[in-house]
Amino acid sequence: MRFQTMIRLVTLGFFFLSSSHAFMVPSTATTKGTATTTALSVSSSNDDQQNGRRHFLGLVASSVVVAAASAPPAAFAGIDPAALKALPVEGDVSGGATRLRQVQAINQPESDNVDRPWEDLPSGVLYREYRQGKGNAVVTKGSKVAVEMTIRCRSFATANEPGGLKYFNTKEDTTFNELAWTIGDGTLPPGLEEGMEGMKKGGLRRIELPSTQVFAARKAAQLPLATTKDGQRRFEQLFKTDATLLFEVLVTRIK
Repeated sequence: MRFQTMIRLVTLGFFFLSSSHAFMVPSTATTKGTATTTALSVSSSNDDQQNGRRHFLGLVASSVVVAAASAPPAAFAGIDPAALKALPVEGDVSGGATRLRQVQAINQPESDNVDRPWEDLPSGVLYREYRQGKGNAVVTKGSKVAVEMTIRCRSFATANEPGGLKYFNTKEDTTFNELAWTIGDGTLPPGLEEGMEGMKKGGLRRIELPSTQVFAARKAAQLPLATTKDGQRRFEQLFKTDATLLFEVLVTRIK
């Protein structure tokens, strides 16, 4: 707004100057006395108009300085990790590598990429804990939890998806990118809940459910259903082979 006001002031100034009598040529007189009087009048008029122009231009210049000085700073549009690659960091020989890692660590801590050993449970369920989470509340029987979840079909592993192709994930298959239920109420497989016990808010685990438990969970209608065509197709093909599932679970709420 201040910049637009400044433009308007400058435009009005030039309009004022262009319409001023200072740009008009005075008419000549037929007699020497009349010509002298006319010249003096024009000279006096020119002096007044020049003073007026100087005063007006001074006001315009002052307005420009004030508008520029009081203009708000440009708003930050957020952090773009791609742009940070070219941003040097003092003391960092690799350029913007340090800052880029800092930005990426906000969304994916380095601990998520550590290859931790699997924990074996007596039921045959396996789990790996990639992030412990924080807080005093832990997942146990009767806990009301909400999670972000991806479910992969182990038998459909590929070079790009070594854990198996996903048939379900909360981002695509739920409205609010989460599943919420009470541990032990029968909504989801008991083996999955067993692998979640002890998790805290923000905790991240991969839980492997053996094929026999997956078949039982399907019979009990305890498996989340896909809404995409690819997910539905993979879910149907899953039960024609080894049905082992890999659950990637991030706890977002515990009560």
